[in-house]
Amino acid sequence: MAASIRIGTSDLSIAPLALGTNVFGWTADRDASFGVLDGYVAGGANFVDTADGYSHWVPGNGGGESETIIGEWIASRGAREQLVLATKVSTHPQFSGLAASNVRAAVDASLNRLQTDRIDLYYAHFDDADTPLEETVAVFSELVDAGKIRSIGVSNYTAERVAEWFAIAKDGGYHLPVALQPLYSLVERGFESNGLREVATSEGLTVFPYYALARGFLAGKYRDAADATLPGASPRAALASEYLDDRGRRVLGALDEIAASHGVEVASVSLAWLRQQPTVGAPIASARNTEQLPALLASLDLELSAPELDALTAVSA
Repeated sequence: MAASIRIGTSDLSIAPLALGTNVFGWTADRDASFGVLDGYVAGGANFVDTADGYSHWVPGNGGGESETIIGEWIASRGAREQLVLATKVSTHPQFSGLAASNVRAAVDASLNRLQTDRIDLYYAHFDDADTPLEETVAVFSELVDAGKIRSIGVSNYTAERVAEWFAIAKDGGYHLPVALQPLYSLVERGFESNGLREVATSEGLTVFPYYALARGFLAGKYRDAADATLPGASPRAALASEYLDDRGRRVLGALDEIAASHGVEVASVSLAWLRQQPTVGAPIASARNTEQLPALLASLDLELSAPELDALTAVSA
């Protein structure tokens, strides 16, 4: 299995695969989510990623469903010490944005739902143009001092705004972020050219890409546009099928070849390629049932050769 890694300059150590949980309370009900968490931890991994807004977009949901399920699982298993727990603030309908008063209220609500006394990694989920960045930087640092969070992360920020966060934090003597969560995968390569990789390198940020499997496309689940309409298809299938162009088919072809040579599934190869990219600590991947977990966990043991990495990089360019 791939060696554990440290998140930035923090004292947080993780297996290099993050379990995304935006499906909890959406396409995975409570029992299915419990099964996924049980299997993920049993497989030797420990890094769970959620957000206070998951999954408010589902009819009947109000936000916080994913955190609530995770909190109930932690309580029922007595498993808090087994996890490194990441969540985010700014998208819960009742706690929108990154004003200081909102962040203070939101973190307490997340702690309550997660049934824990601290959050290991707390992200600013989306930049808030209506709140001065100085205010957000200060309140996140305040939460570290209060012991409510251990480390700070930023998600969905431009490179310029990440650099500005660091400038403000250094100038004010505030705690610095240790993690960055951008969109990045074999079919979403903008991270390499939009300045985010450079700022992650310069500031020592550990990168955790979301949509690492491109909503299931890079798991090989959608080979034809009709696959998105089959019974049992994920609600995300229509978005995944948007990658089914000539480039996407070339990527799947290369993935198929490498997966066959290793005797693993396509998803395992996709995640291994991402994990082996510069600055990346762990890809984030979700599972809505235990049947999807083995391919994710297998990526931890898969080391692609330099020619295999280069072939995937070239075909997905």
